[in-house]
Amino acid sequence: MAETRIGFIGLGNMGGRMARCITGAGDALLGFDPRAAAIDEAGAIPAETAAAVVAGSDVVLLSLPDSKVVEAVVNGDPAFLASVREGQLIVDLSTAAPESTRRIAADLAARGATYLDAGISGGAAAAERGTLTLMVGGDADALERVRPVLDRFSAQVFLCGASGAGHTVKLLNNFLNASALSATAEVMVAAKKADLDLATVLDVLNASSGVNFATLNRFPKIITGDYLKGGLTNSLMLKDVTLYLELLAELGVPSLNAPGPVAAFGLARALGYADEISNTVVDAIGDVSGGVRLHDQEDRA
Repeated sequence: MAETRIGFIGLGNMGGRMARCITGAGDALLGFDPRAAAIDEAGAIPAETAAAVVAGSDVVLLSLPDSKVVEAVVNGDPAFLASVREGQLIVDLSTAAPESTRRIAADLAARGATYLDAGISGGAAAAERGTLTLMVGGDADALERVRPVLDRFSAQVFLCGASGAGHTVKLLNNFLNASALSATAEVMVAAKKADLDLATVLDVLNASSGVNFATLNRFPKIITGDYLKGGLTNSLMLKDVTLYLELLAELGVPSLNAPGPVAAFGLARALGYADEISNTVVDAIGDVSGGVRLHDQEDRA
């Protein structure tokens, strides 16, 4: 049986890390990214275009910023769709709008290919270690066929339902992540202004009902000045919350809790932290609270 040829389009912050898990395991990878250096950094074989990746691969992975970029890649160059063929598997690891995902899946199905949407969770650190969680929408048999590739960079893979379900669950998860991060940032700035010992506050929270991913994994580092650079930026976090709001509007569900993260990450973007890791939302809140920092300035990583 011929070896599965793997291609990767979008070798940025997360895509590059996932790609390195594949090439680091000894698998050949055909890659494309607008930044040529990213292809080399991922250890991939360079392709001149996204369409060339499709033409030269049996399994194609996409890791792009949002649906607009995914649509531009898939539909912007006629050669992309012209290169799609019967039996091909295309896996979208982006954070995307489910309705857009379903349209693309239908277009590719008409050409005999299968499109899986696979939201990812775990951040840059998990991508680096190859321990991401994947939430997948689409055909179960196709998922089983592509699992050996996905296992290179994931520890858990959940089939969430039909096409679009993976990206739907991803948006739900990201909203909770954004809410926990922004709320915990606010609490920690308040704790600092109250002259509390922040390590003790985190110990209390993590042994109490306020525990969340941010208290467990983010703020123990942030209070020492380590912002865990490499993860989702404030702009991208705000984009994900906006996608969540669009999803809820389509579903007819009111979002009573969105104003908090929208305001927090919007503030961070307005104060110059747009392209900084979303953990710096705590500095934006600190800025408008009298210049508060959770750590000594010289400790910041």
